[in-house]
Amino acid sequence: MSSADRLRRTKHRARRGFTLVELLGVVVILGLISSIAFVSYQSMIPASVLNSAVRELASTLQETRSEAIARSQPFWIEYYFEDTDAHPKGYRVVTPFVASTTGGIAVRPEDRAAQPFMPLPEGVEFREITLNGNTVTRGQVVVRFDPLGAATDHTIVLEHKPYEAVYTIEVQALTGLIAFHDGVFRREPAKEADFGS
Repeated sequence: MSSADRLRRTKHRARRGFTLVELLGVVVILGLISSIAFVSYQSMIPASVLNSAVRELASTLQETRSEAIARSQPFWIEYYFEDTDAHPKGYRVVTPFVASTTGGIAVRPEDRAAQPFMPLPEGVEFREITLNGNTVTRGQVVVRFDPLGAATDHTIVLEHKPYEAVYTIEVQALTGLIAFHDGVFRREPAKEADFGS
């Protein structure tokens, strides 16, 4: 083997690994990619928290309407704006049935069986609830779902305070159907002109 071949083999062996500069370049590129991914993930968190709260509340509204129709009895949902010793900030479903094990339909409102409270996620609050045209921003609000599918006309505005994200859930009175609106939504009252001449 000639010395030129040995020199070529030695250079070839030395070039098999990565240099420190190449490894540092790869580490820097990976760091940039991970920081971009982290920033993107952080920006998605507020939307996912509010979306989750909206989905859970909408699911509860739909289930309550379905139960009222299926059992031919009115059901109620109670919304609470503040945390107290008795309940967290959130909502719960109240059934028409007696809370005891004997069953039957409750005659007095205080005898009705209530399901557990559904607290709102951290940072999400009821901004306002509009009930039959009146806006409420504190205390308790009670709405009714009737056996024929109708419901108390109301809108629930949920706000994710740290990120100022707002979403509105609208429950339509005659049908009990649910509509979703990004931001604060207020339906304009019907005017006589809306019904033609």
